[in-house]
Amino acid sequence: MLDKSTKSGNVNFSQEEIARFDALAETWWDPKGKFKTALDFNKARLEVIESQIRSHFTCQESSTPFSNLSIIDIGSGGGLISEPLASKGAAVTGIDASAVSVQVAKRHAKQSNVDVEYRHQLSSEVVKEGRQFDVVINAEVVEHVPDQKQLINECASMVKPGGLLILATLNRTVKSFVIAIVGAEYIMRYLPIGTHDWRKFVTPKELINWVGDDFKVQHQVGMKLNPFTSTWHTTSSLAVNYIQAYANQQQV
Repeated sequence: MLDKSTKSGNVNFSQEEIARFDALAETWWDPKGKFKTALDFNKARLEVIESQIRSHFTCQESSTPFSNLSIIDIGSGGGLISEPLASKGAAVTGIDASAVSVQVAKRHAKQSNVDVEYRHQLSSEVVKEGRQFDVVINAEVVEHVPDQKQLINECASMVKPGGLLILATLNRTVKSFVIAIVGAEYIMRYLPIGTHDWRKFVTPKELINWVGDDFKVQHQVGMKLNPFTSTWHTTSSLAVNYIQAYANQQQV
């Protein structure tokens, strides 16, 4: 049996974290549920992700602008990112260490009549298969794994030459502790207490170093919640939630 937190060889996940997300999985898609704020956050985050994909690949305006692109969503959860991108024509693979989340995502995609390849799988297993993608997305995952550098290295290795790597996480700042831990978990109860460990938050500089020299940051932006309107919007501050988009500069 695996230890609660394991980082050796190809295994890079925490049993405790997986159990936590198993418990959340059934509620991810409920627009009236207790994680409504998380759904609103995902909507704003998706706008940034889709904008970066459109810009990088100069996608044509249509109902399926991503029809020629292969995308992998690492830590796909209930499919909140995978499914919308697949609905726009992309060939999307979603992988997650939580078997429960994978089943929830599969069920929702079937109900929505959207084709997504969901797998109960770790990123290290995809790397072993030698698969590469036009777009690799890792959103709000790196702060939940034991070996963060390994995960980011694996994500980078999956990006095709000329492709796009999109990373989203929480910055390790005093402000993020106050907002994301004290505010979101203890005061507002947007997330269950213990969802995040501030010590596992990652600075933008750390991500840049882990991604490596083959990549160049082409866009980075923060995400901010307006407490009065309960809506999310982008901000120039990377102090709490932020997204980075990296271009793979290797020759195609």
